[in-house]
Formats: sequence, C-alpha cells, structure tokens
Amino acid sequence: MIYYNLKDHSETVDFRNATIKGQGQSKGLFFPENIPQFDEEFIQNLSSYTQEEIAYKCMKDFVGDEIPSEILWEIASETVNFEIPLVKINNQISILELFHGPTLAFKDIGARFMSRCLSYFLKDQQKKVTVLVATSGDTGGAVAHGFYKIPGIHVVILYPKNRVSPVQEKQLTALGENISALEVDGSFDDCQNMVKAAFADQEINHHLLLTSANSINVARWLPQQIYYLLAYKQWLEQNREKPVICVPSGNFGNICAGILTYFRGLPTEHFIAACNDNHVIPDYLKTQKYQPQQAVPTLSNAMDVGDPSNFVRILELFSHRFDSLKNKISAYSINDQETMNTITEVYQKYGYMLEPHSAVAFASMNQYLQKNPEKKGFILGTAHPVKFPGAVEKAIQNSIEIPESLNDLMKKEKKTIEINSDFEELRRFLLSKIEDDEQNIS
Repeated sequence: MIYYNLKDHSETVDFRNATIKGQGQSKGLFFPENIPQFDEEFIQNLSSYTQEEIAYKCMKDFVGDEIPSEILWEIASETVNFEIPLVKINNQISILELFHGPTLAFKDIGARFMSRCLSYFLKDQQKKVTVLVATSGDTGGAVAHGFYKIPGIHVVILYPKNRVSPVQEKQLTALGENISALEVDGSFDDCQNMVKAAFADQEINHHLLLTSANSINVARWLPQQIYYLLAYKQWLEQNREKPVICVPSGNFGNICAGILTYFRGLPTEHFIAACNDNHVIPDYLKTQKYQPQQAVPTLSNAMDVGDPSNFVRILELFSHRFDSLKNKISAYSINDQETMNTITEVYQKYGYMLEPHSAVAFASMNQYLQKNPEKKGFILGTAHPVKFPGAVEKAIQNSIEIPESLNDLMKKEKKTIEINSDFEELRRFLLSKIEDDEQNIS
C-alpha cells in the first residue's frame, strides 16, 4: 500500500515509513492511495469470524508486505484481546463499549496496534526514537501504556493544564521511565500545533528520529476501523437494517475511520459527528465554510478541539464534494448542561451510566432520531465513567465504583514538566534530551 501526502501529492511512502514519519512535508497527513474493498463474503459472514480474524483481515491490505503475516496476526490479536461489547440502551440506541482495555478508553485499540508496529519497524534501528504526542485526555494514557519500557523509544506527551480528568492525568503522568509528560499552559490545539511545529523543525529532526502517536499517524488512525466491524457483527445478531452510527468527535480520527469502513463496503445508514461547544464541523455543514476556532473547555474534554486535524481526510474520502459529504454525515453541538441532563436522564430511565463524551453522542443521536424516528443505531462509548467522576456522580447522584486496576495507579506520584504554549519551550526540551542522550553515550 502506498500513502500520499495530502498537502503534497508528490510525496509518497509505504506503510512502514508513514508509521515512522507520522506526517509528511508541510505538516501534511498521509492517506492511502487506494481504498481496499471488503470481500462481500467477509461482510455477509462476519458472525463466523473471531475478533482476531476480523482485526487481521481489516488491516492486512493497509500494511501490505511491510510486516510478515504471522507478525501482523500477533499484532492484530494483541490489539483486540479484550471485550468490545455492543450493549442495548433502549429500543433505538445501543452503545459500543470501547473502554474495557488497559487504560479504559477507545484509544487503546489504535495505540496498541501502532506501538507494536513501530516496535517491529524499529527493532534494528540504532538511532533512539522519540514518540511525540498531543493529548486532550485519553490518547496520552493509551500511548504511555502502549510504549511503556519499550527499549529505544522515548515518549513525550503534551497535555493542556487543568483540562484533563484526574484519572486521565495519572495515566499519562505516573509511569515515568521512558515517558515524559509536559503540562502545557494552554489548550489541546496549542499542544497539537507545537507537535506539528516540532515535526517541521529541521534541527530537531536532524538529531531525533521523531514520530507521532496521534491519530494523524496512519498506524493509529487505521486500526480504529476494526471496532466498527466488530460492532456490525454484533448488530446483525438483533437487527436487519443498516445502523446509524454516532461518534463523539474531537480530532475526527475516530469517525473518519468509521467512514472509511463505509467506503470499503460496510453497510451503514448514516454517520453523526457528536460535538460539544467546539462546533467547527456543525458550523461547516451549515455554511460550507471551514473556520477553525479557539478551543473552549467543556465537560467532554477529549473533544475540546477547535481545528480537527483529521477532517481533511474525511474531505478526501468524499473527494471534497460537499453535497455527498452532507448526505452521509450530520453533526450536532451539545452544551455542558445538555450533557449533564442526558447523563441523568439515561441513568434514571434505562439504568445505564454514560460519561460526558458518550452523553454528547447519545444526545446527538436523539436529535437525529427525532427527525428520523424509523431509524436506529449505536453510539460509541469512548471512555469509562470513572474517568469523569465529578460530572457523572453529580449527574446521577451516586458514586462510581473504581475498577481495581486503577487503585495502585491513583496512589502514584504525578511526574510532569510545566511549560508555556510556546513552541520554543518544547524545542528546548527536545534539544536538551538530545544532549542528555549524547552525554549518557559518552
């Protein structure tokens, strides 16, 4: 499989180099040269395939010959070696619970796949690799867990100060070892812009082999397709109609992966991008004008993105045809009060505990179904409610039981370095790490 740079189509790479580079020249994202189609037999008989088989078949065309089949099978198996259930909330809405992995968030799938691919590609690499990632919440923890103690890899995570939950913060700051957490006095967009600037900095890239673990990286973005297939397999056990799929959307990598499965042949009725008060895409679908905004903090903090990087990939999938895109995608903006009301209502009516991101998705799906009452579908549950105890416990007037896996983590010390939202501060940090490595070698 060949990937081209969306900002410079003359730059093309294979899967290996797309994974290692993270992004192309001029901060362009890589995109597959062709969209491999699912075999009709595969889709019609999903029920006969295991999770591991579905994951492997989903990814093999994108990886090509870059990873031997037996190694790719191991990577795919380890990526999905936990439960990913589709749970019915009411007669029209189900939820795909993507929070049963090691860091209790949907990012585990992409991070586990990418970390294993990168480890394979770099096993003979002499130069130390730096994985540079911006997080609005869950990406940091998933990436930190995925790369923890892997030899030859140093992870640098940028996250916005006071804009992630206590559990999220501990998951990305408490590990230490080869994980460095930079607490940025700014927004997620500031963190993301600093990361992109580092990739474009010649001096940094001369000394460091830099790669990204954000969804801008194809090895993080593409495996998110897997759970759409797993959801559809379970959907078919109780339904005949095509599902409406509603996705909590921040940087738009998650919903973009779902839309990619549609273009590959997965039957879907419609997609809904569920947004909070950061409503760049809902505005775009109303006006056909894309206008980035300064991100505003909300209860659903992982979606606090004012300039979503992956939306350009969605535009590419639809060949930049606005009418085609609008026919397949709707977008709604849900404010914090609506989010809280939704958590309360769903808990009281159905006994199901939503966290803020899935609540935004549930409220968005409800708005769509009010206009399309004959439809039904599922939302993506992207994080465990325990990650947002303040909002959830206030909304349901009840306490959340803390999973046993978090008890030891919450007792650990937070280890961070505070920096301003200035690229020069990140630049100094990365160059100082180069000096430290050189001194250690000498």
